[in-house]
Amino acid sequence: MQPDLELVHIRKGESFAAWMHGYPFRTVRWHYHPEYEIHLVTATSGTFYVGDFVGSFRPGQLIMTGPNLPQNWISDIAPGEVVPLRSLVIQFPEAFIEEASAAMAEMEALRPLLERSRRGLIFDDETSARARPLMEALIEARGLRRLALFWEILDLLCQAPGHEVLASLSFELDLTRFGDGGINRALAHVREHLTEQIEETELAAMVGQSQSAFSRAFKRHTGTTLVRYRNQLRIDLACQMLLTHPETRVAQICYDVGFSNLSNFNRHFLRLKGMSPSEFRTTFAAQKAMVMAE
Repeated sequence: MQPDLELVHIRKGESFAAWMHGYPFRTVRWHYHPEYEIHLVTATSGTFYVGDFVGSFRPGQLIMTGPNLPQNWISDIAPGEVVPLRSLVIQFPEAFIEEASAAMAEMEALRPLLERSRRGLIFDDETSARARPLMEALIEARGLRRLALFWEILDLLCQAPGHEVLASLSFELDLTRFGDGGINRALAHVREHLTEQIEETELAAMVGQSQSAFSRAFKRHTGTTLVRYRNQLRIDLACQMLLTHPETRVAQICYDVGFSNLSNFNRHFLRLKGMSPSEFRTTFAAQKAMVMAE
């Protein structure tokens, strides 16, 4: 099965993404992205896939993956069960690391870690235990504090006493096979311009199809229409912002994610999440506090 391209959203004024999510969640699928990722599981057990490696995970698993390495974590939970906090995630572009390396000679110490992560690395429990409070602090941090914590986490991983490489030497992702008639390219364009108004005719022209052919291919690939798909992504982005930027007003988040008015945003949020944005923020904050206290 071909992996889906995931667009990693990095907010304006930030160099990398640091966030958390529960389960089920939209990113829980067989997918890849051009960014490096550090992924720490905080709850549930199940099966994970990295490249051609298949293994079992449990709370405390810490993995780093390199660019375009397919991956997925599937939790074993009861039907209908919802886990408020399952994973802590850091994602950072290769260009960010290359630019930092060009400016700071000390960055050369990261090279071995970055190269090995291209096949996926799993770290020991002690490293995971030390990384968790740093990742939690990073998700809440702003400004230079974010950078300080980011470099501290990478230094921790560089100094880790032992780690296992996951994907085999023979595994290689051929990105040219994952076009599906240009749909992945269209999806990437939608995600890159998520807060803008993009018409189906524009995407159809981009991939060289008629609007009707593109519409059928899009629904076959995503299971929904372009409008519903875009609204789902915008609401997912709003959820991320509600949790990681508690000081930002709901109305501001509404416009930041691409909705043109607050009532429309609230209506879509209620339909997809079963509660208002304010209730979502309050509920998750309470659940997060309970998880952290355990």
